[in-house]
This record gives sequence, structure tokens and C-alpha cells, in this order.
Amino acid sequence: MTREVRLTPVDEQNLEPLLSVAVAETEPDEVMPPVEAPAGWSQARRDAFRDYYRAHAGGLDGPTGNLMYAIVQDGDVVGMIRMARRNEPGTLETGMWLGKSTRGQGIGLIALRLLLAEAIGVGARRVVAETRPDNAAALNLLRRSGAVFRSDGTAVRAEIRLGGEGDPAETL
Repeated sequence: MTREVRLTPVDEQNLEPLLSVAVAETEPDEVMPPVEAPAGWSQARRDAFRDYYRAHAGGLDGPTGNLMYAIVQDGDVVGMIRMARRNEPGTLETGMWLGKSTRGQGIGLIALRLLLAEAIGVGARRVVAETRPDNAAALNLLRRSGAVFRSDGTAVRAEIRLGGEGDPAETL
């Protein structure tokens, strides 16, 4: 069975479906920075989720330098993937999350490959990601995308090169 997976910039139309997936299929610390609020998906955490994602609505040229995409599979929002400017020339950072019901189905790999194409489109020469050494799913996904790893024992930095060597693109 072929799945249609696409990336759609997070906006007001898909923010609530994104929150619904997060609440039903993740823990808050998997999908947003920590906040002072009651444990679990309290109303305060739901509000913080909305605020966090709205704060990044400006895209790569916005104040936070982040472009967040809803991962849409067969018309349903199933997670989020982002790219963000880094201080390193020609470099973008990525991170993603998927709802538990869609993990392990190849959707993350498709989403990452779509994001890498977007990164090339804005002139990136490399995409980096940081994860924990025990995050086997993320490490496998990054490895399948051609990442080279560097670890300090507590964190792993993955780097995916996008094209030839040389000067970073001027657009970044």
C-alpha cells in the first residue's frame, strides 16, 4: 500500500490537529520544551504547546529562524518536523516527532527526505540533528539518510551533507 506523506507548514489550520496527535500519542517533553505546569497534558501544557508552535510561525526568516511542518499522512496530521537556522554557515538543524501509532512505518524517513529536499531548496549544504545515544529509532533514521555521527557519550550529533563540497550557499 502506498502512503501519501507530505509536509505542510504549521499554521492555525493544522495547529489543533497537531495538538490532538500530541495529546493522544506523545508525552509533552517529546514535542515541546519543558514548562512549569501540572504533569501530563494539562490545560496549561496545551496552551504552552500552542504558544510554542505559534512563536515559530515566522519561518526561517522569522525571529526564531525555525520552519515547522506538520507531517501529513493520507490527509491526517501525524507529527511534526522542523528545520532551523544555525550559526554555522550553510547549516540547518532538524528535529521531528511522530505520534506513537505511526512510528515504525517509514513515515519518519519519508518526512526527513522531504525536509532534506526543502533544505536543498533554500541553499543548505548540511543538516544536523542532535539526539540521545539511546534513541535507536532516531539514530537508525538518520543513518538511513546518510548521516555521519559524533558522540560525547551523553549526546549524539548527526550531520547529513547535501551536495558537493565548497562554499556554503549564500541564501543561508
